[in-house]
Amino acid sequence: MSEHKPEWPEFGDLVIATIQNVMDYGAYANLDEYNKRGFLHISEISSARIRNVRDFVRENQKMVLKVLRVDVEKGHIDLSLRRVTKRERIEKIKSWKKDRKGEALLHAMAERVGLPVEEFYQKIGVILEEKYGLYEGFEKVVKDGIEVLTKLGISEDLAKVIVEVAEERIKIKMVKVRGVLEVRCMKPNGVK
Repeated sequence: MSEHKPEWPEFGDLVIATIQNVMDYGAYANLDEYNKRGFLHISEISSARIRNVRDFVRENQKMVLKVLRVDVEKGHIDLSLRRVTKRERIEKIKSWKKDRKGEALLHAMAERVGLPVEEFYQKIGVILEEKYGLYEGFEKVVKDGIEVLTKLGISEDLAKVIVEVAEERIKIKMVKVRGVLEVRCMKPNGVK
């Protein structure tokens, strides 16, 4: 599903990265969503003093990092760990997991209708993604039914399969709401 992601990340982007090699002066990391490699300099690992880089990062560790600089010509990407807030990290992991789930659903749907994943993505994924986000779109289908898709011009036969797979795989959490309602009426005949 690489079309919808730009080829390079931009300054300030949060990325999911897997640490490859740890050196004394920093670490090289693979950017999971971009198929690119970036560098995390020791000065961008922590605000505290670092004696050993390995106390903070390990090989094969997945992390949320912030993009500081992108040099497309040289193919360099500079990354930071210390500039990622706890909240940013939590949000990024959440959205990354949703993307993974959305892609897994797309694969299952494509398989069921017997289309190559790429073709199915072009027909369905692109439309849903632009309107709601991929996974969010599938969630909406479970909540609001097939019309979500047919309104977007997706054919009924494809829409049926999408609904089927989405309903099998997505559990919408129900929420209980409790409250006390007080009603007063100043008229002599009361609430009646």
